Amino acid sequence: MIEPPVASSTMVDAQERFAVLDERVDAWIEPHRSPALDRVFYGLSSAADHGMLWHAIGAGRALVRRDPRAAVRFSLALGIESAITNGFVKSLFRRERPPEHFEHEDPLPYGMRRPITSSFPSGHAATAFMCATVLSDRRTAPAWFTLAALVASSRVYVRMHHASDVAAGAALGLALGAVARRFVR
Repeated sequence: MIEPPVASSTMVDAQERFAVLDERVDAWIEPHRSPALDRVFYGLSSAADHGMLWHAIGAGRALVRRDPRAAVRFSLALGIESAITNGFVKSLFRRERPPEHFEHEDPLPYGMRRPITSSFPSGHAATAFMCATVLSDRRTAPAWFTLAALVASSRVYVRMHHASDVAAGAALGLALGAVARRFVR
């Protein structure tokens, strides 16, 4: 009989440190919750489902530039990023999501949908940071990366991801964005 691999003490130590970080971030967010922030973050998180916010931005940008092929290239990059993140990377990690919205079948606030994929890494964060990298130039980078950070952080606020999921998703998105930038531009 083949024994399952045993987690090394280094891996367990890292997981414990990430759990502490996640708990600290959650504890910091809790007193800042409000109905106004709920509307902003739940709305932003929902708008970014399936990359729809980013597809719309890519299409709008292509219209302004009168280059419909740019929208196709941008959407293709989004599809490839999603396949890598949600298909391949998430299958390597079976991390459970924060329990808030997964312990019941009640409708979620503000029309949110309940994801079925692993929590690690955050697909919203990966998509947001890939898109910010592709869309940015020296003049517009602060705006795109601010939007990416808001989308990514919305996932922690709405309790769909742990903070470490979002950090890993952002790092993955930056890496994929550096590659995609060569083909989309």
